[in-house]
Amino acid sequence: MRWPILSAKSTALRAKTAIALAGAALLPGCSWIRAFDLNGHQSTIDVEGPVARTQTNLFYVTCWVTLVLFIIVGAVLAYAMVRFRAKTEADEHAVPPPQGHGNPLVEVGLISGAVLALVIIAVPTVKGIFYTYDVPEVQKGEAYQVTATGYQWWFKFEYPAEQIAGHGALTTGNELVIPAGRPIHINLRSMDVMHSFWVPKLAGKVDMIPNRANLLWLEAEHPGYYWGQCAEFCGESHAVMRFRVIALAPSEFNAWLNSQMAPARDAHPGAQPATAEATAQFASVRSFGQNETGATGAFEVSPLDAWRRKQLPDSNEDPALIARGRELFSEKTCSTCHTIRGNPSAVGIVGPELTHVGSRSSIAGGLLDNTPEQLRRWIHNPEAVKPGNKMWVTGYVPNHITLSAGDEVCLVSYLESLK
Repeated sequence: MRWPILSAKSTALRAKTAIALAGAALLPGCSWIRAFDLNGHQSTIDVEGPVARTQTNLFYVTCWVTLVLFIIVGAVLAYAMVRFRAKTEADEHAVPPPQGHGNPLVEVGLISGAVLALVIIAVPTVKGIFYTYDVPEVQKGEAYQVTATGYQWWFKFEYPAEQIAGHGALTTGNELVIPAGRPIHINLRSMDVMHSFWVPKLAGKVDMIPNRANLLWLEAEHPGYYWGQCAEFCGESHAVMRFRVIALAPSEFNAWLNSQMAPARDAHPGAQPATAEATAQFASVRSFGQNETGATGAFEVSPLDAWRRKQLPDSNEDPALIARGRELFSEKTCSTCHTIRGNPSAVGIVGPELTHVGSRSSIAGGLLDNTPEQLRRWIHNPEAVKPGNKMWVTGYVPNHITLSAGDEVCLVSYLESLK
């Protein structure tokens, strides 16, 4: 075996590099990993479902195997640097000792060790691939079916088992509500370009490919609120193509289904629309900074509880504003792109269904919290929030839609009333 003769300077440099790499290699397996805030909204370390847990365990197996290899290689390197270092200036210019072609025992050992390492990683990898691909056979009978379709830049979720007369399957936008403790089989589709469906705490990424059926499954072990997003570049607003998964206890999920199957809520039947004078009191929408976040820290303290509060009607509703907002929804051609069951003029399919949009915790493709201020920000200038979105490109621009401050308030009042 050929051993190099190393200078004292190069020995020190390589030693420092080895120490740094050792620290990086140790990181994945450390119990103090939470100190690095790796349990955030989209953590792949702090998981809450069997699919994500299988993938995380495989990650750890790979890390431990590579860590052992690193320690062995690092130890041999450290030995070589210490044992064969140049101790004097003369040693640095000495003629290298006779070189051999290697020790057969060492070379066979290295090859065997590499094969063993690959086997240790390959076995759980193959098992994980089969397990995470589709719902296990023993659970297929209880799997709940959902279809997720990617658009630029939002997600549509359909519930094939929940059929509504005259409307087909129950549909929601950007928020997938599921029963906790039950496997969910998700059929993945795309209506335009390639997208990728990813809920880090529940399952890994799977592509949504145009003209090709794909699937994944996931399960939330207990009720919770989970963040997801598109993980495949799909256009200028790809980075803000997000969605939510809300897992509920079975009884709460059934109650949610019953409320969603109903037509849009008519908050105040027979209310007279607000007059122009009544809406003129509202100031124009405040200006927002470029890329200003639309999420609040208050919501994130307990997101599932915040979502539950969104299911309840607002006690401060203004019947006149809601009635005028319903009229404006048709006048401003919003009804040509969105469906609102219970509003005969709203039968569009280009954008998300808004029958119960007031009960959702997010809007604008999961980008903004669903608050009156953020909703008004969205309808005031959707292009400033999400560049290139269809609402602006195929709605506002060709139809020359303009909204006064009063119009915005009325539309917000109407949409927020749709619980």
